[in-house]
Amino acid sequence: MNINRFPLLSHFSTPIQQSESSKLGMWLFLATEILLFGGLFVVYSIYRYLHPELFKLANVFLDVSLGTINTIVLLFSSLTVVLAIHAVKKDDRNMIIFNLILTIICASIFLYIKYLEYSHKIHAGLLPGLFFSNNIIHANDQIHIFFSIYFLMTGLHGIHVLIGIIIFIWLIFRVIRGDFHSKYYQPIELGGLYWHLVDIIWIFLFPLLYLIS
Repeated sequence: MNINRFPLLSHFSTPIQQSESSKLGMWLFLATEILLFGGLFVVYSIYRYLHPELFKLANVFLDVSLGTINTIVLLFSSLTVVLAIHAVKKDDRNMIIFNLILTIICASIFLYIKYLEYSHKIHAGLLPGLFFSNNIIHANDQIHIFFSIYFLMTGLHGIHVLIGIIIFIWLIFRVIRGDFHSKYYQPIELGGLYWHLVDIIWIFLFPLLYLIS
């Protein structure tokens, strides 16, 4: 592997310019993601202020233990991403692949647990809007608001987790191909930044949705 090779694109004059532009682009993208979820957090805050008793009632149908496991899994996945970046700095290809695979496994576990939660909600008739059919708490005609927010926020976050899996699979193929080394590993670093944001968003979602009561 030629560690002096830096894939400079034609529209950049220097590697430094390309690197800084890539970092700036990623930070701008992450800023838009923060704005997106920030708007949802505002909606959540407004409805929780207007209907605090409703949110506490609906919270009974969330499994705190599963949410806690998912939190631990995502926090561990952030560690494996950091270890992958550390490994590429040492040109340790096997450890890069190993840690990226661990990250994918953690992300897959997260999605599987979320699938179990969603299955329970669907079986209990807790889908939002016209699909809400839970007879126990249907007397409150506003109860579906919580589950609309729940499915919107966790569903959107789940899509980001799935995108992260695709990114890490793509990075693994590039590692196997020998594209990265201690002199060039920015795609892995940028993928790590994206994944850290996904983790941070969940750290906010977990207490807001699961620990209301």
